[in-house]
Amino acid sequence: MSQGQRTGRLRLAGRLLLRDWKSGELRVLLAALVIAVAALTAVAFLTERIRQAVDQRVAASLAADLRLQAGTPLSEDYLAQAENAGLRWAKITSMPSVVFAGDRSSLASVTAATEAYPLRGRLKVSQNLLAEPVETDAIPAPGEVWAAPSLLARLGVDVGAVMELGRSELRISGVLSFRPDEGFNFADLAPTLLINDADLAATALVQPGSRVSYRQLFAGPASDVEAFKAQLRESKKTTERLRDIRSAGPQIQSAADRAARFLNLASLVSVLLSAVAVAMAARRYSHRHRDRVALMKCLGASQVDVTRTHSLQLIMLALAGGVVGIAIGYGGQQLLVWLLRDFLGQGLPLPGFAPVWLGLVTAACMLGGFALPDLMQMGRTPPLRVLRQDIDAPPLRYGLGLLAALLAILLLLYWIVRDTLLVTAVSIGTALTFAILALAGWLLVRSLQGLRGAGGASWRYGLANLARRGRESVVQVVAFGLGIMVLLLLTLVREDLMSSWQASLPDNAPNRFMINIQPQEVAPIREFLLAKGINPERFTPMIRARMTAINGADVNQMEFADPRGARWARRESNLSFAAEPQSENTLLEGRWWSADSEAMEVSVEQDFASEMGLNLGDELSFDIAGESLSVTVTSFRSVAWDSFRPNFFMMMSPAALRDRPATYINSIYLPPGSERVSLDLMREYPSVTVIDLDAILGQVRDVMDKAALAVQAVFFFTLLAGLAVLWAAVNATRDERAFESAMLRSPGATRRRVLISVAMEFLAIGALAGLLATLGATLAGYLLATEVYGLEYRFNLAVTLLGPLAGALFVGAAGLLATRQVIGTPPVQVLRSA
Repeated sequence: MSQGQRTGRLRLAGRLLLRDWKSGELRVLLAALVIAVAALTAVAFLTERIRQAVDQRVAASLAADLRLQAGTPLSEDYLAQAENAGLRWAKITSMPSVVFAGDRSSLASVTAATEAYPLRGRLKVSQNLLAEPVETDAIPAPGEVWAAPSLLARLGVDVGAVMELGRSELRISGVLSFRPDEGFNFADLAPTLLINDADLAATALVQPGSRVSYRQLFAGPASDVEAFKAQLRESKKTTERLRDIRSAGPQIQSAADRAARFLNLASLVSVLLSAVAVAMAARRYSHRHRDRVALMKCLGASQVDVTRTHSLQLIMLALAGGVVGIAIGYGGQQLLVWLLRDFLGQGLPLPGFAPVWLGLVTAACMLGGFALPDLMQMGRTPPLRVLRQDIDAPPLRYGLGLLAALLAILLLLYWIVRDTLLVTAVSIGTALTFAILALAGWLLVRSLQGLRGAGGASWRYGLANLARRGRESVVQVVAFGLGIMVLLLLTLVREDLMSSWQASLPDNAPNRFMINIQPQEVAPIREFLLAKGINPERFTPMIRARMTAINGADVNQMEFADPRGARWARRESNLSFAAEPQSENTLLEGRWWSADSEAMEVSVEQDFASEMGLNLGDELSFDIAGESLSVTVTSFRSVAWDSFRPNFFMMMSPAALRDRPATYINSIYLPPGSERVSLDLMREYPSVTVIDLDAILGQVRDVMDKAALAVQAVFFFTLLAGLAVLWAAVNATRDERAFESAMLRSPGATRRRVLISVAMEFLAIGALAGLLATLGATLAGYLLATEVYGLEYRFNLAVTLLGPLAGALFVGAAGLLATRQVIGTPPVQVLRSA
């Protein structure tokens, strides 16, 4: 084929596409395509930005690209090797210590850093407690310190004051509002005190047996960091921990990936419904243009020419729908970012081009899988159809249309999740869901036929239309029912499940958590609380330890079946001891020790034990402040974590931890109006931290609300896809509806009566969709409450009534708008063209 022929075919395809657009033939097809692309790309843009932000945040949480950490001093040779590799480095030494200002004191987490700190992220410092913090790359000068606001508040001082740290006196020169690598350690929430590494020796804080953490930070180009990491893994000691971006935040990365998959699969529902609309619109388009194909063949065009011309039209349409859908998707993700602004933060990184490619692939898959088969069949229309309208195009062989649709959906699914097993599970689950919904929709449509005699002529005619177009009616009921069901279910999760969980808590459930209580403070704090009318119940000891071996095998060298087990084994552990099991604990297997037992035993929480692969009789070894301890696993137990009382994964016999250095924790209930007690307690005992659980629960509810709103925004595309299905269904029966309207109006029926009958048809479809949605959402909500969360299900009458009512009004209004122009055509014009 010459260049001129290719150009001519391209121009012909463009002219035909433009003419079809002006005539309205392609609007449904393009609308469904845009909805599908917009739904997927909105989520893709958002999840890519979140993933990039997570990577940046994890790097900042290390204050570096690579971090080496140990409980003993690290070799300076590592720093020399880093310089030779072209990397920047910094050193941090951290330890807990009591600081003094005047006659007041407080526990602080002291961090001594070298000049280059932090290598990633920035510090935020203000000039006094009331000033706005500003970002900085500097650290305190020698002889100066920067202190966290809570530390200054406890000491009753501000910038300019002098504090005692060990054997040194240092001047406070700034308020440290934020440092990128500060962790949230529930067992050690002491406020930060940042000093210059040059002042560390003079404080004399580092002594034999001191609890000190040594860190070396490295940063540089990714390739250099990877090469140095491989070198460091070979040379480091087994007691030294090496962390990078991937190992530093596995829980965050995993949570982000799960959220991305969920939202992508949620948007896929919109794609599936849009695909139905594309298939319906393509079928009508191919039927209406078979005469044109026959005429083109009469004028000399071959089947190949016709197929190529219409394929070019599809490519142009895919590009147009892809570009418009991508633009709308980008705007949609901006809305999602706004809805999630409170816990996503500001300044998310800009997305890359991956979502753009996804949008174009979606458009190509949609048209290739659901429109191309009909257009290929249209291209096989014989020329004789110009003379004989009863001659049609022969069908495609071997079910190629269905095969193309399945391949398109599977390709799209795999592109999204990149997991063959998950693709298979989702495909089977989706097919079963649609089959169940279709069966339920068909039964509901059939059940309405018994009510045809319950109303007037418009009611009977509307229900007759519903029965006549049974397949289209079921498709619309399923499409709208699915969209409404998801929105109702999310409403139930947001409101009812959270309320049911809170209602399941006792009225006096603890709402304050106290930590860092020193042994000598237990009795005075008990008296303090009793004097305020508050019963502190039990003070629970807590000992920090690190697991070193399981059955004699070094945990750093062991391979765990569950990655979470490896993380638990290699991190610091919180241990406790008790003579009797706590009321929130249920013994599942094994035996509890006697109160006077001198055996070294441990009881392990069941999920924790499963993740670590522990069995009864296993021997666990720990390092506690430089001393070794070995205990035997004698029982497994379950823990009611939602009791908000102190509980532990590993609870030991009193003999195992007797005389070990411990702090105490406790939880109490403060009735409304007693908030001042927390402040007075922390002022009286500065080392104690009181955590407000009510505030945390409020944050949980806020996060749930915002997340549910974001998911509802994604499923809003499902309703749009349902509208596209309705539009395609009305468009597919456009000629039939126009003829029916003309036949009714010719004998004397008014346009108003015809409109009422059509309204009845769509009101019935909407009510059935709403009823189906209500039944599905109620059943899913019941299963979630009783089987997943273990809560008592609370029937929601408002949601039950809202489903059918909202469905009837929404679909009824949409149906009237879609058919108004068809019914408005004068009967004479319709009958003349028939």
